[in-house]
Amino acid sequence: AVAATLREAGLTVYTPPEDWLLKADCLGQQVDLIFELAHEPVTTALLDRARDLSVDSVLMPVLSPTDLLRGLLAAFSEHHCDFGAVLPIARTLREKIDWEALRRDCGDDPMPAAFFFILERLEIIPAAGPPATASKEGPR
Repeated sequence: AVAATLREAGLTVYTPPEDWLLKADCLGQQVDLIFELAHEPVTTALLDRARDLSVDSVLMPVLSPTDLLRGLLAAFSEHHCDFGAVLPIARTLREKIDWEALRRDCGDDPMPAAFFFILERLEIIPAAGPPATASKEGPR
């Protein structure tokens, strides 16, 4: 629907090999329209959490640090697991990331868990506490 709307507006739209974006030419500039992050749709809620920041003198919505790292971690797989590319991002943004929410969202996924372990060992983030358990007091 987006591609058709852009074409109706007179823009040239390209479908690149990546299945998570469209490209369009607008006033001589190529524009990337990203509609998925790690096979999850870009939602209104995700964009609502973005902050408008000036990037090269252009005001644009920028993902929250937590959402950015969530997308990067979700892209890890046993075939693509380049922690070295994501480590400097996590280190730079460590004070701005909601680590508790990120760990909760990643659940038991092995790749994010391995990444969190590396961050803990490098003392970039504190070790996660033990999982919360219900109190099981027996009869007295």
